[in-house]
Amino acid sequence: MIKSKNKKLIVGLEIGTTKVTVLVGEKINNKEIKVIGVGNCPSKGIDKGNIQDLESMVKCIKKSIYQAEKMSDQKIYSVNLSFSNKYIQYKNEIGMVSINTGEVTKEDIKNVINTAKSVRMNDKYHILHVIPQEYIIDEQKGIKNPLGLSGIRMQAKVHLITSYYNIEKNIVKAVKKCNLEVNKIIFSGLASSQAILTEEEKKLGVCILDIGGGTIDLLIYIDGSLQHSQVIPYAGNIITKDISYAFSISMSDAEYLKIKYGCASSFLQENLQKIEIKRSKDHKSQTFNQEKLIEVIELRCLELLEIINTTILKLQKKFKKHNSKYNFNAGIIITGGVSKTKFFLDCAERVFQMKVRIGRIKNINGLENNINQPEYSTVIGLLNFQNQKYSLENNFSYNTKKQNWLSQIKNFFKF
Repeated sequence: MIKSKNKKLIVGLEIGTTKVTVLVGEKINNKEIKVIGVGNCPSKGIDKGNIQDLESMVKCIKKSIYQAEKMSDQKIYSVNLSFSNKYIQYKNEIGMVSINTGEVTKEDIKNVINTAKSVRMNDKYHILHVIPQEYIIDEQKGIKNPLGLSGIRMQAKVHLITSYYNIEKNIVKAVKKCNLEVNKIIFSGLASSQAILTEEEKKLGVCILDIGGGTIDLLIYIDGSLQHSQVIPYAGNIITKDISYAFSISMSDAEYLKIKYGCASSFLQENLQKIEIKRSKDHKSQTFNQEKLIEVIELRCLELLEIINTTILKLQKKFKKHNSKYNFNAGIIITGGVSKTKFFLDCAERVFQMKVRIGRIKNINGLENNINQPEYSTVIGLLNFQNQKYSLENNFSYNTKKQNWLSQIKNFFKF
């Protein structure tokens, strides 16, 4: 957060494959946040959540922070940080405790969550989020808030999201080199869900897809609780790479063509034209066939969507096998930069054969015309997360001088 006497301010920092984004938000009430500052910088030194050039990454963060500070007229000291890469994993676990006083207390809830998350895992991983799905008291199932209820024994079903420690540590190191503290580390897909999904959609059953530049975050909510979270290590950048290869142009020129002239359906696009641009490398003019450009984009979009659809169908089959609810009555909701591709929604409906829509960001005002777009869903979710009641585990002290990093993890719970 920003140090301010008169305002309740929150800062979100998203370090993505294509861009680094900073938002400064002022908390209006328990639901609404007003954005007062924005900073953007093209990403350098990172790919699919894995830092490859620390100093380049630090420069990008500093540039974005500077822009956001200048616009908001506030000094930034700490941030909520989003985090995603292909090593993000999940587990659904169950814990059980006795209710000592016959009535559930906060201590009972803490104990049952501790029991549920006490699972063995690879030493390279640690728990990033502990998200309660439901509580069971004796024979009573489906309890969302057990506090004060009577019973003898209580179970907790939880969704654990785990991360690869060293990758996370490098992201935090880059932030700290900018003289910033990390307030919370939040899985990007969870942040996007917080920005877009309503409680009613979660209850009905919904799948949210955040399709960014380097990865796709896939989350499934059924009966009001998170049942599955996954990162697919393919996304918008492979479309850009295909254009670059097909037309023998730079990645920056390919990205320009994709955004300005591209779409995901040659069938729906009218008035196709010849495109002439000056190449960024040598400033020579080059002419392109828009029909060929659209063909490249459409094929890759369909391939990405087929990968997602295969994953979803397997998960639904697994849920059904365990006698769990598996239908997405609220459909599939898409967000992220790729979702802005013209006719992408039509491609998605063709592949998924169910209700699909582009996610709308909620509870945000201020610079609405500039940031109320799908590519901002993750960083807006970081602002909204301040009010979230999820139980979190985060690393707040990344002291590389200590050998035993486990001693640096602080666990805290909010109920």
